[in-house]
Amino acid sequence: MERFLVIVVSAAIGTGFYYWMAQMVRKKSMRDYIFSHLWLLHPNAICYWRAAMAIIGYILYFYLGYQSVAILIFTVAAILDGVDGVVARSCDLVTHWGEWLDPFCDKLTYLPPLIGFAYAGILSPKLVWALVIIEFVGQFFARHILKLLKTSGAANNFGKIKAIICFGLVIFCALIQKNTFIIDIGDEILIACISLSGASLIFKFIPNKLYADILSTLNFICGITSLYLTSQFSFAWAIFVIILGQLFDLFDGRMAEKHGGTKYGPYLDDIADFVSFGLAPAYIIYKSEGNFALLFGLCYIAGVAYRLIRFIVYDKKRTDLPEGVFNGLPSPAGALIVLGAALIVPPNILWLIAALSVALMISHIRFAHLGRVVLQHLPKPLFFLMSSSIIVCIAFILKTKSVQIFGCLILASVVAYMIAGRKWLK
Repeated sequence: MERFLVIVVSAAIGTGFYYWMAQMVRKKSMRDYIFSHLWLLHPNAICYWRAAMAIIGYILYFYLGYQSVAILIFTVAAILDGVDGVVARSCDLVTHWGEWLDPFCDKLTYLPPLIGFAYAGILSPKLVWALVIIEFVGQFFARHILKLLKTSGAANNFGKIKAIICFGLVIFCALIQKNTFIIDIGDEILIACISLSGASLIFKFIPNKLYADILSTLNFICGITSLYLTSQFSFAWAIFVIILGQLFDLFDGRMAEKHGGTKYGPYLDDIADFVSFGLAPAYIIYKSEGNFALLFGLCYIAGVAYRLIRFIVYDKKRTDLPEGVFNGLPSPAGALIVLGAALIVPPNILWLIAALSVALMISHIRFAHLGRVVLQHLPKPLFFLMSSSIIVCIAFILKTKSVQIFGCLILASVVAYMIAGRKWLK
């Protein structure tokens, strides 16, 4: 309990400082103070300070035994990762060196303690060193290779989300070291960090115009994989893969607008959506068995097909429908309703829920776009924190293998979107 209180107090202090700084930097007097004390408050200087704090915290925790003080120092150092960005954007102090320095100091902050916890028996040393190697390659070689190729890859958020999870993983390791009754999902979270780090590295080498098409292709692959897993009655894994496809679908449209795409991109996106959010959930309904499973499965496919065709043929051309607003519940959200229910309710109730999902999709009830509207209302740090929390929840579910919790979280996420999607209509 003492360790938990230390972490809570440290997080409160660090978060309070972040929001105080975010408010103060809007004032001209504070910006003038920053410019007169660049040695202390320049974003690059903040990077140096937080890296130094992390190293001091590492020594205090693993060698001198002042673990509570070390947790406080590390937590503040981690939150300073957000402060340097706020200062850089507000004071127009973004530099080319800072773009390299910021992720490097991130790594100096979380990699040493992760290595320390690996050799303390809390994390897998092999997984930690795998992360270190990928991080090292991404930091010191990727940019040089891109320069030699005279190209640049599309920017991605994998690295920032990974950094937040790594910061949280360090704190989690400190917590379970003194509270062994807590379910240990450290290695599962570490695998997620390795995956995100690898994705961040790979996507740096992808030409900008292919970014959206690759995300759509990954969504399509997730749909096909889900169909196979459902045929093997691995419903939980099939649903997990569909949700993974939804994450790819969330960003492919935004990347197409930001970086462009190929002429086949829109067709690929539509096909992927139909497979992942139409065929795959319908097949799960059918495999739930029962006299009416086939009927409701076909009805669901028809509903999704109608929803997609209406969107492509009519809704995209409507002038009375504001940009970023859907006419009817979007098919990914409709799929989540079916998928969450499939894990926690009997087949006869699942059919009714599938019918409700279809009714919402083909209705004329308007919902705001998740990526273009809802997430735009979230402050960027909160978006990254939310993304990190989702990944941690997935790691917890994979560790506990609790199908019921998985289903409830899916349905809760749909309800949250529907409320937000109605509240933030343009």
